[in-house]
Amino acid sequence: MIRERLDSYCEKGVLALVLAVLVFGPLATGAVRPFEFLIIQGLTIAAVLLWTLRFWLNPGHRLLWPPICWAVIAFVLYAIARYQRADIEYVARQELIRVLLYALLFFLVLNNLAHQESAQLVTLVMVFLGMVISMFAIYQFATNSEYVWHFIKPAVFRKRGSGTYINPNDLAGFLEMLVPLGLAYTLAGRLNHLLRVFLGYASLVMLTGIGVTLSRGAWAATGVALALFFALLIRRREYRIPALIVLAALTAASFYFYSKADRVQKRLHNVVSTTSPDSTQIRLWLWEPTLQMWKDHPWFGVGPAHFDYRFPLYRPEEVQDRAGFAHNDYLNTLADWGVVGAVLVAAAFALLYASVFKTWKVVSRDPSAFGTKPSNRAAFVLGASIGLLAILIHSFTDFNMHVPANAILAVALMALLAGHLRYATECIWLDPGWAGRLAATFIGLAAISYLGRQGWRRGNEYAWLNRADQERLLQQTNMAELKKNSVTNSPSPEFLRDITASTERYLFSLKQAAAVEPMNFETTYNLGEALRQLSFQGNDDYEKLASQAIEWLQRGRHLNPYAPLNYMKIGMCLDWLGRHDEAGPYFEKAVQCDPNNYYVLAHQGWHFVQIGDYAAAKPWLERSLRLQHPWHNPYAAGYLSIVERELKKQENLNDPGKRPGRPRMDLNK
Repeated sequence: MIRERLDSYCEKGVLALVLAVLVFGPLATGAVRPFEFLIIQGLTIAAVLLWTLRFWLNPGHRLLWPPICWAVIAFVLYAIARYQRADIEYVARQELIRVLLYALLFFLVLNNLAHQESAQLVTLVMVFLGMVISMFAIYQFATNSEYVWHFIKPAVFRKRGSGTYINPNDLAGFLEMLVPLGLAYTLAGRLNHLLRVFLGYASLVMLTGIGVTLSRGAWAATGVALALFFALLIRRREYRIPALIVLAALTAASFYFYSKADRVQKRLHNVVSTTSPDSTQIRLWLWEPTLQMWKDHPWFGVGPAHFDYRFPLYRPEEVQDRAGFAHNDYLNTLADWGVVGAVLVAAAFALLYASVFKTWKVVSRDPSAFGTKPSNRAAFVLGASIGLLAILIHSFTDFNMHVPANAILAVALMALLAGHLRYATECIWLDPGWAGRLAATFIGLAAISYLGRQGWRRGNEYAWLNRADQERLLQQTNMAELKKNSVTNSPSPEFLRDITASTERYLFSLKQAAAVEPMNFETTYNLGEALRQLSFQGNDDYEKLASQAIEWLQRGRHLNPYAPLNYMKIGMCLDWLGRHDEAGPYFEKAVQCDPNNYYVLAHQGWHFVQIGDYAAAKPWLERSLRLQHPWHNPYAAGYLSIVERELKKQENLNDPGKRPGRPRMDLNK
C-alpha cells in the first residue's frame, strides 16, 4: 500500500516537473540563454530520478515502447559517437546535452503521462499559456513596446509582437503547435460548454498572436495546417457545420486583419522585394552556402552545432553578419549531422505519423447509440498531429527546433502522440523484468550523473562569465564618462584607480571561467582581446601584455581552428611587437577562414599599412568597403584615407624607392 502511494506520488511529481519545464521555457524567452536552460536541465534531472524510483516502487511498472523509440535511441547513440569526433568539442558537448535532455523528456512523457487525463492537462495548460503570451504579444504590437520582461528587443523586432520571446518567429512557432490543439478540443473534444468557450477564445487569441508576430513563414505554415485540419473535420458529418462556421469566421477575420494593418501588408509585399532588408532573399543567401557545406561533408556533416562556426568559410559577400543558423532546420540538420543524422530524424517523424494513421482509425470511431460521439482522444491526436505538421512546415524557413522551449513542446507532443498508439495495439507495452529495471536504473543514474556534473560545471562558468559581463559594462560606462569629461576636467586618481580595478576584476573573472571550462574558446578569445587592448595602450608593460594575449589567442586557435579572429588578433599583437614577418601568415590564415568578411579584410589591409606597403593595403581596404558601407566600416574608411594620402605623397616625390614614415598605429583598436 505504501509503495503504491509512493509510486503515485512519483508519477504526479514527474507530471508536475514536466509541466514546469513546458511552462518555464516559453516564459523564459524560449530558454535560449544558458541560465534558463540550466533550470530546465535541473528539472529534467529531478524528473528522471523520480522515474527511476518508480521502477522499484512498482514492480509491475511497464514501459510503452512504440516504434519511434528505436529511432530516438539510434539518434542518441549517433549523437554520442559524433560528439567523440567533433572538431570543436565545447559546442558539440552543449549540443549533445540538448539531445540527451530532449530524449529523456521524450521517454519521461511517454511513460509517465500515459493517462488520458495527463494529455488533457498538458493541453489545457499549454493552450492557456499560449493565450496569455499572445495577449502580451498583441500589447507589444499595439504599443510598439520594445520590452520583453526586462530585456530590450533588437530594433529589427520592435514593431512586431514577440510575447515572452525575443524573436517573433520563435513565438509564432510555439503558437502554431497549440492552435490546432485548442481548436480540436473546442470542436471535437468531450468537454463542458464553458471550457469549450474558453478554449475557442484562447485559440482565437493565439491566432491573433501569430498574426502580430508578422512571421510570414508562420502564416503560411498555420494556413496550410488549418486548411488540412478543417478538411478532415468537414469530412465528418457531425462536425461539418461547426467547422464550416469557424472556418468562415477565421477567414473573414484574416482578411479584415490584413486590410486594416499596414505593417502586415508591407511585410507581405517585401517577400519578393530585392531592395528591402526584409526580403526573403536573405534566406536564399544562407541556403546556398549551407548546401555547399553539406556537399563538402555529406555523410556525417560538419559536426553537432558546428554550422555557425564553419559558415565563415562559405560566407557569401551579401551576408556580413553572424549567420547563427541556416533559417531552415532541414538544411541545418544536413549541414550539422549529415545524411546519417537527417535520415534518423526523418525516420522518427515517419514512424510517428505511421502510428498516428493507425491510431486515428481507432480513436476517431467511438460509437454510441446516436452515431459517433466526441472524443478527447481523437481531439488530441488530430490537434497534436496537425500542430506538429505546422512546425515542420515552418521549419523550412526558420530555426524553431533550435529554440529549446519550442523543441521541448514538439518532443512532448510527439511522445503523447506516440503513446496513443496503445489504443490501437497492445504490442507496444514492454515488461522490463529485473534485467530491464536494472538497465533502466543504470541508464537513469548515468544520465543524472553526467547531466548533473555538466550542469554544475556550466553553472559555475556562467556565474564567472556573468561577473565578467558586469565588469565589462562598468568599464564601458567609465570609459564613456572619461571621454565625456576629459575635455573640461582631468580625471581624478580615484577614478583612474576604479577603471584599473574594474579591468583587473574583468580579467580575473574570465580567467576563473576559463579554469572552470577550459574548452570554451570564446572565453579564451575575450581574454586575449582584453589583454591586447591593454597592451595597445602603450604603457611600459605593453610587451608582456601582448605576449599574454598571444598565449590566450593561441589556446583559442587550437580549441576552434575555424575562428578567424584568433589568427587576426595574434597577427595584430605580432605587428605591435614589431615581428611583422611572423604576423603575415596569421593574417593570411584569417582571410582563408573567412574570405568574404569585411572586418577581416580591413585588418589584412591594416597589416600592410604597418609594414609600409600601402599599394598592397589599398585593394584590401577597398574590398572591405565594397562589402560594408563606410558608416558601419569606419576602420577601413579611415585607413584607406591614410593609404591614399601616403600613396599620393610617394607619387609627388616621384621616387618609388623612397618610403615615408608610416603613420602611428591606432592604439584604441
